[in-house]
Amino acid sequence: MSASASASASASASASASASASASASASASSTEGLTAATGRLVGVPGVSRTARWAAHAAALTLVPSGVWRIAIAFGWDSGFTDEFLGPDNFPGMGSWYLIGLSLFAEALGLLALGLIHRWGEVIPRWVPGLGGRGIPVLAAVIPASLGALAVTLITFLSAGNWNSVENMGAPTSPQGGMYWVMTACYVPLLAWGPLLAVATVAYYRRRRGSGVVR
Repeated sequence: MSASASASASASASASASASASASASASASSTEGLTAATGRLVGVPGVSRTARWAAHAAALTLVPSGVWRIAIAFGWDSGFTDEFLGPDNFPGMGSWYLIGLSLFAEALGLLALGLIHRWGEVIPRWVPGLGGRGIPVLAAVIPASLGALAVTLITFLSAGNWNSVENMGAPTSPQGGMYWVMTACYVPLLAWGPLLAVATVAYYRRRRGSGVVR
């Protein structure tokens, strides 16, 4: 076989392999998208910007430090409080369930931000009785997320403004010294929750508006 014929055959085989790989990748992507819609797995959707992904994940993570702080108290860690509720003599105890439940509930709210970048934020997972497989109207996600971002921003910034008041960290029974700074460091990330959620919400709206499905 001549060098020319050999090169031609090689190029033909390469093109065939490339086409086969492309078709395989396309089928795989289609299969993954279908599986995601059916199961609601945390698989990203095409068109989500890096900024939106970063904002959504960061928003969910802002609640972790304060949640860990509360759970540590629930298991008996001395946070520096000396009042009748958060004092170390009360934990572990019945109050532990409240602190753990509050922490889990708060983090569950934070994780809702991930719906703005994943398939389950556009299509209800099929395992949801009666509603599974239905598309989620854009405004049905954007309005609650926007109101949530506004409410969280107002609450956290107002709380920050009163952080050192006599009703809060300025009280004699509140943590002092190093324990004050530990608690403060755990709660500071919450200031970013609202703004980050707002960024992810705007990106979600723009992306779906671009696909022509805004209702």
